[in-house]
Amino acid sequence: VQLVESGGGLVQPGGSLRLSCAASGFTFSSYPMSWYRQAPGKERELVASIASAGGRANYADSVKGRFTISRDDAKNTVYLEMNTLKPEDTAVYYCKTRYMFMDHWGKGTLVTVSS
Repeated sequence: VQLVESGGGLVQPGGSLRLSCAASGFTFSSYPMSWYRQAPGKERELVASIASAGGRANYADSVKGRFTISRDDAKNTVYLEMNTLKPEDTAVYYCKTRYMFMDHWGKGTLVTVSS
């Protein structure tokens, strides 16, 4: 299993970014996918998750209405569209899946929200 995140960077408060996570090594369409984040000095937290086939999504209260998770099973990719970004959204963002009874993580992509 390989998960590779991309799309992070520096953005001003109120701005937008779209993160991507390219997956390989498993039948992507059959598995739920999640985005987590870890801010400096804080624990890793769940941001959003999306089910397989049907794509029901769930969000942390802190990002509801601002972030949207989606997936493209033809491209084996999960996305996180982030709007109205705030300084407190600054973190390393990771995608994750659970396959063969194990959690698999990407290496993360850094999002910095600052003026």
